[in-house]
Amino acid sequence: MLPSHIKALILDMDGVLWKADTPIGNLPEIFARIEARRLKVVFATNNGTLTPEQYVERLGGFGVTVEPWQVVTSALAVAYMLGRKFPRGGPVFAIGETGLLCALNEKNFIPLSVADAEKALAVIVGLDRQITFDEMREAALLVRRGLPFFVTNPDKTFPTPRGEIPGTGAWASVITTATGVQPVYAGKPYPYLLELALERLGALRAETLVVGDRLETDIAAGQAVGCPTALVLSGVSMREQAEAWQPGIDIIASDLAAVIN
Repeated sequence: MLPSHIKALILDMDGVLWKADTPIGNLPEIFARIEARRLKVVFATNNGTLTPEQYVERLGGFGVTVEPWQVVTSALAVAYMLGRKFPRGGPVFAIGETGLLCALNEKNFIPLSVADAEKALAVIVGLDRQITFDEMREAALLVRRGLPFFVTNPDKTFPTPRGEIPGTGAWASVITTATGVQPVYAGKPYPYLLELALERLGALRAETLVVGDRLETDIAAGQAVGCPTALVLSGVSMREQAEAWQPGIDIIASDLAAVIN
């Protein structure tokens, strides 16, 4: 199914490689085929809760060996965007988990506590499964004061074994509702995350296939940056939705194995 001109892959992870703790297909075999075809690979995920090193460890647990530079998250993308606005770094008020906090630290940004939030240069929101009302209150107050408002990704839901739960976009919408201010998003469907992935691949856009399971994020982002796209049906979006999507998707497949075959 994979066209012969494709030289590189940008792969989403949740819904493409695994669901919760369960791999989708025989991942070692799939990646052996990818390697045999000499395809370059970068992983680009809106889930910025983990660091690249933690994703490398998780992939290793599924029998897939990769390097940290191959993993690009929305947390890295938002830190990159923030670094362009504040090249020297500085204090920020950040709601998020390890992946976001580490990405900010790498760009010389210091996440502040609720007590010190008034010193922040900007507000950054990512998925935080321990989020508190106090954090949301401070974020809203700072955004109302006029501080730049960045969000890792617009995903309204986050997949779990029990079903979809509120994602980063849902929490960000609370702040938007309270302030009337729309944030700057780093993740898909906005182009920043995939542009960072393309930079790391060093591949031509026309030769790079973007593979994802969500039409409104993965496919929309791939099309926005001018890459061919593949929608896998192993995650969120369904075939009927994929066939109705415009502009048309290059490949619709049951899973990643079917794309690579």
